[in-house]
Order: sequence, then structure tokens, then C-alpha cells
Amino acid sequence: MKIDVCVGSSCHLKGSYRIIELFKKHLKENNLTESVELKAAFCLGRCTSGVTVRIDNEIICSVCAENFLQFFDTHVLKNSKKAPTKGEEQETP
Repeated sequence: MKIDVCVGSSCHLKGSYRIIELFKKHLKENNLTESVELKAAFCLGRCTSGVTVRIDNEIICSVCAENFLQFFDTHVLKNSKKAPTKGEEQETP
């Protein structure tokens, strides 16, 4: 899984660096640091709706410290359980 957090001007002012710190903490707590690539992105083009996060090809807007745990559970934990981690093979039916 690849996660990009916008750190452009608008998202920066709305707390994008706090969101990155929350990601780091919760990825570590859930043993996902090896299977998730977390990066900062300069601008994801949703400046009026920040903090904007892209997970693989999905854009999610209005992420903040107050809704982060629900966002993380819905978009990261549930999706990480669907995909095999490094070294695991996907079962074929």
C-alpha cells in the first residue's frame, strides 16, 4: 500500500505534518511499517478540502487529527487485511 500525504501550503496550514506523525505512530503500532510506503506529496490538487491523502489511487479529503483514527481504520487497516504482506502469497481459489 502506498500512502501520500499532501504537504502543500493549504494542507500544511490544516495540519498535514500532524497527520504524517499520526500515520507513523499507528503504522508502527499495527506492524504495518514494512507493508506501507508513507510519503509526503507537494500538492494533490484538492487545496480547499485538505488535509488530502492518497492511498494507492484513491483520494481522501478532510483528514484531521479528530477523524484520523476512524480514517485509519477504514482506509488503512481494512485494506491492509485484504492484501498479503511482503513474503506472503495470495491464495488462489
